Amino acid sequence: MIKIDEEKRKIIHDQLVNKEETVAVAESVTSGLLQWALASIDDATQFYQGGITVYNIAQKYRHLHIEPIHAMSCNCVSSKISEQMALQVCELFLSQWGIAVTGYAVPVPESGNKIFAFYAIAHKNKIIRSLQIHPTVTNPEEVQQFYAKQIIDAFVKCING
Repeated sequence: MIKIDEEKRKIIHDQLVNKEETVAVAESVTSGLLQWALASIDDATQFYQGGITVYNIAQKYRHLHIEPIHAMSCNCVSSKISEQMALQVCELFLSQWGIAVTGYAVPVPESGNKIFAFYAIAHKNKIIRSLQIHPTVTNPEEVQQFYAKQIIDAFVKCING
């Protein structure tokens, strides 16, 4: 699991509660780490709507309405996919903020034998951050934790203005 330092936990809680806004998560490669991180913040029920782990193209299409032709062309790993996931999770969970990630924790032929992920953060039906990230570690569990920590850090920057 990832550890969010107390200052970031407080920023997430206070900013969302004070603005009366909520957040939801759609994740693939991080397999629930972002959901766990947000749910573990004190009084998370005041701002955290929930999340969904969609690990393959079929589930991303079924639950988040990802455009299937593009999804199949990139093994469901692209900035466009993460952006669609972020926007759709807001709609699915009736949330102002959506965080999404898709990528690879191990090198596979579909990734060109590289490890990377795309994440997006949406706010009020608009993508405000969309980036590709590359881990500095190679152990799959550490890669997933690296992604989750980077995304939480980015979310804190987005909500903290």
